[in-house]
Amino acid sequence: MDERRRCPWGSMGSDPLMRAYHDREWGVPVSDDRKHFEFLLLEGAQAGLSWSTILHRRVGYARAFSQFDPAKVARYTESRVQRLMLDPSIIRNRRKVESAVRNAKAFRAVQKEFGSFNAYAWKFVGGAPRINRWRAVKEIPATSDESDAFSKDLQKRGFGFVGSTIIYAHMQAVGMVNDHLVECYRHPELCRLAARRTWSPTAT
Repeated sequence: MDERRRCPWGSMGSDPLMRAYHDREWGVPVSDDRKHFEFLLLEGAQAGLSWSTILHRRVGYARAFSQFDPAKVARYTESRVQRLMLDPSIIRNRRKVESAVRNAKAFRAVQKEFGSFNAYAWKFVGGAPRINRWRAVKEIPATSDESDAFSKDLQKRGFGFVGSTIIYAHMQAVGMVNDHLVECYRHPELCRLAARRTWSPTAT
């Protein structure tokens, strides 16, 4: 029996997919553009829904959106969007589907301007993860000054479904902030990872 202490939402009694996501992905610093795009797409799809709902459709989203390749998604036509609206493996919300295609185009523009989306994103936290030390879930904020700035800039660049709450969730997911509770076994592990800098905030 794995008796390590976890954040309540990733505990042993939770959804196995959520637990695996908590243990293996949430808060791990990301330096890969495709992974950034994947989380932006999934978090936009989540709006108004639970993260568990989206995780259970992650494989379907990968298949429907070209394994989260922004260059390919940016070329989706209206007929492709129509087909996606018939795909039961994703959330069939036209605004969200159309936004994913627009976001792919905006994502590509950011890559051209900054060399990578990753380099652009990490500048909002100064190139290193923000280490928080929350002791209860209720202490974790829904937004931050950094997510406000990140969200505002993304909106100026034509991104949709990128409000500050969604972007703070993105920052948590890609390790720009470490919001594991201090009692969770992942908190110190990710602190050590950030200290070693085995990831690169400027990688493409």
